[in-house]
Amino acid sequence: MTASERQPLLAELSEAARAGAMVRWSVLRPHLQDGVPLARTARDAGVALRTAQRWLGRYRTDGLGGLARTPRADCGVRRTRPELVALIEGLALRRPRPSVATIARRARQSATEHGWPIPAYSTVMRSSPRLTLRC
Repeated sequence: MTASERQPLLAELSEAARAGAMVRWSVLRPHLQDGVPLARTARDAGVALRTAQRWLGRYRTDGLGGLARTPRADCGVRRTRPELVALIEGLALRRPRPSVATIARRARQSATEHGWPIPAYSTVMRSSPRLTLRC
C-alpha cells in the first residue's frame, strides 16, 4: 500500500467519521479485549456476522482509522450523460411545461436511441431543479 492509499489516522477524520469508527469499535471491543466470540458480539449489536468480520479485518489491517466509513469514489459525480441532462432540462423549460412522466418517457426514448443507460424516473426528477410534481 502506498502512502496515498493508506487509511487515514483517527485524528485525521471528521467528527462524524470518528463517531462511526467508534461505534464499530464498540461492536468489536468485546471480541478483541474480552475474547467473546465474534458471532455473539455481532448478534448482540444487531450487526450481520459477515459485516463484523469485514470490520475486524479492516481493524487488524488499518487500526481504528480502518473502521471509518470510506466515501464512495464517485461521490458528487453525476453519472447521467450531459447530453441527456441537457435534453431533460430543455424539455422542462418548454411552455406549456410537459408533465414529469412525459419528460421521463422522452428521456428514456432518447437514451434507447443513442444506446445510453436508461434513466430512472427519480434521475429525471433530480436532473432539473425546475421539475416538480403537479397534482
